[in-house]
This record gives sequence, C-alpha cells and structure tokens, in this order.
Amino acid sequence: MKLISKLMLGAAALALSSAALQAKELTFGMQDNEVSNVYRGAQAFQEKLAEISGGEMTVKIFPSSQLGDFKAMVAQVQAGELDMVMTGYPDMSYVIPELKLIGAPYVVRDFDHLQKIVAGPWGQKMDEKFAAQGIELLDTWYYGTRQTTSNKAIESMDDMKGLRMRTPNVPFLIAYAENVGATPAPVAFQEVYLALQTNQVDAEENPLPTIEAMKFYEVQSHIALTNHFVASSAVQISKSVWDGLSDQEKEWVQTAVEAGGDVSDELTFKAEEELLETFKERGLTITEPDLEPFRAAMKPYYDELEAEFGEGSIAEVIGD
Repeated sequence: MKLISKLMLGAAALALSSAALQAKELTFGMQDNEVSNVYRGAQAFQEKLAEISGGEMTVKIFPSSQLGDFKAMVAQVQAGELDMVMTGYPDMSYVIPELKLIGAPYVVRDFDHLQKIVAGPWGQKMDEKFAAQGIELLDTWYYGTRQTTSNKAIESMDDMKGLRMRTPNVPFLIAYAENVGATPAPVAFQEVYLALQTNQVDAEENPLPTIEAMKFYEVQSHIALTNHFVASSAVQISKSVWDGLSDQEKEWVQTAVEAGGDVSDELTFKAEEELLETFKERGLTITEPDLEPFRAAMKPYYDELEAEFGEGSIAEVIGD
C-alpha cells in the first residue's frame, strides 16, 4: 500500500510539474512607475489573464524603465527578448513616420475620437505597418490630455507670446509651442520642476495627473485648458509571440488587455475631473481660452506634414 501511495503521489507531482511547464508567462515592459494609472491597469490585465485562463497564462510586469526606455524595449520585442511593451501610440513614429499625423496638435479631439481613428481605416493601415515592424497592437489606453501651465493667466493665444515653454524633445509638441507663439525649450522630464522653480522656463505642458504627480503646481500658478494633445498608451506584443498563440490564448490576452484598459481609463478620467477642483482649492487659476485660434495656428505644421505624407493625409486621419 505504501508503494502504491508513493507511486500515486509521484504521478500527481509529475502531473503538476507538467502543468507548470505548460503554463505560459508573458513579459511586459513599461516606462511608467508603480503609482501610475497605466501600471494599475497593467496589474488588472495581469489578474484577469490568470483568472480567465485558469492559470495557464500569466504575465510578469517590468515597470519604471527597468528594461530601458521605450525605444530599448521596442527593440527587445522586435528581437524576441521581451514579449510585450507599452509606449505612447504616436511615440512609435520613430519607426512608423505616419504616426506623426495623429500626434499633431488638435488632430485628435478627444479619446473617443482617437479610439475611432485607431479602429478605423487609417488605424488598420497603421496596424499593417506595426506588423511590418514585428509588432501587434492590442489596445490603446487613455493617458490624459495635455494642458498648459504658466505663471500668468492664458486667456487667449496672444498670452502665449514670449513664454519660454518646456516641451519634450518631440517634434509635434515643439511645433505646438512654436506655432502658438511661445519659445520651446526642451528640458529633460526629471529636470522640469527645477527649471520652473529657477525661471529657466516660464511654462510647461502635460496631462493633469502628471502635473499633480510631479508637483508642478507648486511652481506654477495657472493652468490653461489648451487640450492640444490627447495622449495614449499603446499595448503591443511581439508579432511572433502573438502568431504562436492558439486562438483561445489570443482571446484570453485580448480580453484581459481590454479589461486592464478599462481600469486605467476610468482612473485617468476620474483623476482629471477631480484634479481641476483640487488645483482650484490649492489657489491655482484655471482658464479656458478660445481654442479656435490655437487650432488655426497649427496649419503651417499641418502643411509640413502633408508635404511629407501627401495632400489630404490629415483629413484621412481625422476621418470626418
């Protein structure tokens, strides 16, 4: 009987070991840290994937640029060293130049519009270009809408003149500052607070949750709701990994990613709504300038893009 018991225990252990070996663990790299909304969305994706697959598929998250910046992680995905990566959707314009069109200020009206573009004919063309880079786009999550902070009231576009505005070293955000009359001053993200505090720059632009997280409200007195860029996070997977999954596994991953997106989006929309009141309570002045002149001012930049990608390319993206 003891021998039979031992044999049965051995068989059970072998079966468990075999099941463990068959479980698939995906690796997922991102720049954002553990307190960000997109990281909480990634955790929800992680939990949902384990739940709906019964543990057959799991994901290990590497936040806070542990694996390098987004370009380094994209290269790892392309090389088969990393399974998944999160980047800004237009940030991929360094390998897919046409994505500069969707990054252009005021081309995208809001996140609903962005989702329609990504799901529509133009977005499907971009999906093919992602595939040519060895990447499958799974979903886009809301990252926030960029607003402009300063130490003077921005009631109209005229108030932008003379402002030394910090921007990332990103062509379409530099174009925003230039075309509305400010002087762009690219400053590394971690140095922005000090640059504002020491008056190296007068203004900056970021989503409200970022303004809160980086405490820019301590060194800026005004926020203008310029709504010039709708930021998004693109969840991507290696095409070779994706193609190697069964239909069932693809369904699990897609369902879980979308569930994570729902969590992240809800947190970000809620944060934006609540932060406006929070900033007012802290003594900041919120202004809502007429945005038509801002949009009109971007025409020269649109003309540059259409010279590069063809006449009508902006209208094709907008899809109206």
